[in-house]
Order: sequence, then C-alpha cells, then structure tokens
Amino acid sequence: MTPDSPFPSPGGLAVRTLDEGDVPGWIRALHTGFVRPPTPTPEEVAVRLPHYDLSRMRGAFDEGRCVATFRSFAQEVTAVGGAPVAATAVTNVSVSPTHRRRGLLSRLMAAEFADARERGDVLATLIAAEYPIYGRYGYGPATWLTRWKVDLRRAGLDPNWSGPQDGGRVDLVDGDVLRKVGPEVYDRARALRHGMVSRCARDWERRTGWNPVPGEPWTEPFHATYRSAAGEVEGYVTYAADDAWDDGKQPLLTLTVRDLVAATPAAERALWRYVCAIDWVTFVRSGNRAPDDLLPSLLPDPRAARVETQADMMWVRVLDVVRALEARAYDASGALVLDVRDATGLAGGRYRLDASPEGAACAPTSLAADLVLDVGDLGALYLGDGSVTRLVALGRAEEAVPGAAARADLLLRTPRRAWCPDIF
Repeated sequence: MTPDSPFPSPGGLAVRTLDEGDVPGWIRALHTGFVRPPTPTPEEVAVRLPHYDLSRMRGAFDEGRCVATFRSFAQEVTAVGGAPVAATAVTNVSVSPTHRRRGLLSRLMAAEFADARERGDVLATLIAAEYPIYGRYGYGPATWLTRWKVDLRRAGLDPNWSGPQDGGRVDLVDGDVLRKVGPEVYDRARALRHGMVSRCARDWERRTGWNPVPGEPWTEPFHATYRSAAGEVEGYVTYAADDAWDDGKQPLLTLTVRDLVAATPAAERALWRYVCAIDWVTFVRSGNRAPDDLLPSLLPDPRAARVETQADMMWVRVLDVVRALEARAYDASGALVLDVRDATGLAGGRYRLDASPEGAACAPTSLAADLVLDVGDLGALYLGDGSVTRLVALGRAEEAVPGAAARADLLLRTPRRAWCPDIF
C-alpha cells in the first residue's frame, strides 16, 4: 500500500492520486509552481490528458485546490555495459508559493518510492531544476552535460567539405521520416552508451512537431540522417538556426543542435562535420552533450569550441542496491563491501559486491565494511561518472579499509562518461 491519504492531514492538506476531474486544477498548480501563466486552455488539457497515467500522478489539495504536483512514468536507464534498468522517472514536481516548507514534497516522494518498490523499479531518476533539493531524498547527480558554442571562423575546418569520405551520405529528411527511422537509431545508440534513457512514441511526436502541446512554442527544425556505405541509417541530427546578419550584409547565423544521436563513430563524425559546413552558419551551439563529447576534438582548433554551460543533468536514486549493482558491467575484477546509509530505510544496509568482466553478484552481508557512503553518493557513482577517491577527500565517504576507494574506482569508473541527452 502507498502512503497516500485521501483525508486531510492535521494541517488540512490531503495528498492523493488524481481523478480525471482533477487534471485542469493540477495543471494550473504546475504552471503556478513554474511561474507560468497559470490557467490552462481546454485545448492544453485535451492534448495532455490522453498521455497522463493518473495512477502515477499525485497532488496536494487544500480545500479542494491543488497546491502541489508530482508525476512519474516508466523509464529504462542504460546501465554500464548496456543493460536496460527499470526506473521510475519523476517529473512535474512543484509546490505553490503559498504552501512552501510544509513537507508536501516529502510526502509526495515517499508515496512514489513506496509505489516504485512495489512495481519492482531499481532506480528513480529526475532532472533537478534546483541542485539543493533532491539530495535529501537520496538522489545524486549521475550524469553531467556540457554545451559548446563553436566559432567556425577559427575552427580550421576545410571550407570545401562536401560530404563524408567513407562512402556514407547525409540526407535531409522531414519529420515523418525521422519519426520512423529515429527510434531504431536511438535505441541502438542507447544500448551502447550508459546514462541514456528510453523514449516513448509521444517523445518522437513532440520532437517532430506532430500534435504539439498548445501554448508550447514550436518552430519546425531541419532533420538530417547519416546513411552508411551499406545503406543503413546510423545517425541523425535535428537542428534550427536564427537569422542574424552584420551591418555589412555578412551572415552571422547561429545553428543550434536540438538532438544528435549516432550509433557509430562514423555517423557521429559525419553529422558534426555536416552541421559545421552549412552555408551562412558562423556559430554552432551543440545542445546537451556529455563532457567528453567528440565535438571539440574533431576541430583542427579545439579552442574554437567554447564551453557555455557545464552542469549536472540526470540524478539517480538507487532503490534496490542488489539489483542495481548486479545489472551493470565491470571491466575489472574485485570484491567490495559497501555500507550504504539511507535515512528513508529503503536501500540502506551492508552489501558485498563481487564483480568481474564476466558478471557480478551482490548480496546483503554482515562482513565489515570497506566503504561507508550515502545512498545519494551511490547514485552519483552508479553510472561510472563519479570518483570514490574524491568523495573520501571531500569527507562524504569513509574509507574503512585503506585502499578501498582506489579499488572501488577501479570497479565502478568507466572509460567514457555517462550521457543523458534528454530533459524529462
């Protein structure tokens, strides 16, 4: 059973899942929390409602008015090694300014975690609008993003580039075509890159302009695919550009990449080269990329790519330590006893991990701990992007056995950094 209660708490606030009639008020509360024009149009409600799972939507209600919102949906996260891991993705979290600091988010989160454990979810994920909030619920930043702005005037690229030299080709396609070929390419890519998350049909509809949400601005972008010499689509890019010119009638257009996904390195190289070779484009903004993306190093002068944003992206909360650690791959062999601290009691305990390139086993244990760490820091480490040694230096993890942090880093860290391209 979930901790939902349809009855008011002593403070007069009821937290519960939604009925269909609650949705307009829930959307109004969501807009209020995000400081948007509050009242939803009937068209917005009509478009959103078919895509909502009311059993995974909650609100806090004060005398019938929704004053806090919370929603989740099923998601798969690619673990290190390519295995899909079941997660509950949390989104649309808000509390109206009139009802702050009353414990509403804690009640909403507790109800979600209880349901997630009942469903068998291994992880919980979210994109944090504000950094300080979610650590207290056991989340840790597991992927990071970098956005670059490339000045093509100094990048040193060949201005006469006319297409891939490997026998492949780049083709412009419309949204209908991308909606057909994009999901397969994306799923191939996410099986290769830890941190990527599943996309549903609605995601592709919104990315290609089919049935957009009323009130959300939509400008049709360009779509291009990379097709290998064998004729197979191995990557795609979606982009748009502004219309800037200088006083001397020289074009100064900035192209912004909305989505670039490649299932092979050849496709990735070709698509970056393509967007950097479009006439009239002077600057290229990369969109959300992993901090170790190929883009800067593909330029003869990598300094032409200036970092505009470097920030946390997807946060991970481990709900089931055993299944989480057994799902991912390990490049080295070793054993580690982790003492995981979890104030909620959901995932806390002592666990022995025995890992090797052939597989991993994890189980509760009474053995003495090698490392002591918070469940949020375990989430930050889970996708291979964090450093246990650094956590120990920061005082956020305790090395109970000398050398344990180095052993843990050998097991957990990955050659490439985790990447989640999607905001959800």
